[in-house]
Amino acid sequence: MSARRVIACCTLALLVPASLLGRPGPGSATEPGTPPASVSVLVTADQRVKLEALPQIVQHGREVASPDSARAAITATLRPVRVGRKVQLQVQHGETWAAVATVRQDGRGRAQFAATAAVDGRPLTFRVRAMASDGLRALTSGPVSTARWLDATWTDEFSGSGLDSVWSHRGRDYVATSRRSCSKGDPSAVRVGGGAVRLSVVKDPNATTKCRIRGRDAVSGKFAYRLNGHIGTEGAYSFRYGVAAARVKFHRLRGQHGAFWLQPVGGLYPGIGSEIDVVEYFGNHHPQGGLATFMHRYDGRRRVTSGGWVPNAESFLASSRDGWSKNYHVFSVEWTPRTMVFRIDGKETARMSRGISAVRQFPILSLIAADYEIPKIKTRRLPQHMYVDWIRVWETAPEAPDPGQSLG
Repeated sequence: MSARRVIACCTLALLVPASLLGRPGPGSATEPGTPPASVSVLVTADQRVKLEALPQIVQHGREVASPDSARAAITATLRPVRVGRKVQLQVQHGETWAAVATVRQDGRGRAQFAATAAVDGRPLTFRVRAMASDGLRALTSGPVSTARWLDATWTDEFSGSGLDSVWSHRGRDYVATSRRSCSKGDPSAVRVGGGAVRLSVVKDPNATTKCRIRGRDAVSGKFAYRLNGHIGTEGAYSFRYGVAAARVKFHRLRGQHGAFWLQPVGGLYPGIGSEIDVVEYFGNHHPQGGLATFMHRYDGRRRVTSGGWVPNAESFLASSRDGWSKNYHVFSVEWTPRTMVFRIDGKETARMSRGISAVRQFPILSLIAADYEIPKIKTRRLPQHMYVDWIRVWETAPEAPDPGQSLG
């Protein structure tokens, strides 16, 4: 990990009692026995609770930060649903359990927490206790451990002053058929510095003419050609199944869209893989909120799209002063053979179960001005910038238990 990172001194205190800091508990690597799994399911005669420990995918804030200081996402899903039911998260300390947070069950039966994942490199064990509510007795879940997720398979923190060799520049031609007749990827629109990679949309300084937009995006007038920051790990790194996350601060204005996405190795063809758009952002003040999640695949010659705009996107912000272009947020996808679960800072935004890719995929980061967007911004408002602090993948074996499986 990069030595440039500084972990805030108060991080561990967020959701762990002071008495626990620096002291091992059950499930740590220093004690005998195997820690609990990352998923537990408890069924009683009238209730069911599924508890999941997920990787460190919670970390909103203004500045760059170490991914090791991000918090783990802990999600309890309870049936039957009692909206507003109090659910308490507890962490194990020796033979006792200490309460660290309480939230209320939402309309989908979930109680979602952010918790410290480890102390001195040792995983922690959690459980939840759902309080008595509306005829239901209090219920305590089985334990889960963060051990499975402490070591990411692949990570890039964008330290130094240049891209790691795993990255390559994409889309380096003007291509009308891809709705990019007026913009193309270029290394000059990518800069690494200050602990982040900056992806930009800039005016093409070498263009001697202006561009006319034709075809289905046709609009009158001429527009400056643009260069996009567009990078991916094609041919260098790919994975199949797991959790992929990126900590992103998006651009401000409409006229381009930033994205963190995955594409199948070898390309997108009928019956082979899906394009997984973990997040796309279309700029501040967008009428649908600006954030979207999609999956695209081909069924014969027909392109099939799942997903759409993130509903009530502002509800995932930390406060009224927060914003997708003001602060960094972690956008992630949990990919299993049956399910895709999308999250912002550990909170679920969408779940898809059709057209799940079964082939290896590679990550992509981009800020692209598509033909249909270019008329929405004046050239003088360029450049626009998107920043990525870090990107991580935690791979899981295909035969592993499916933590995203529906309670049903």
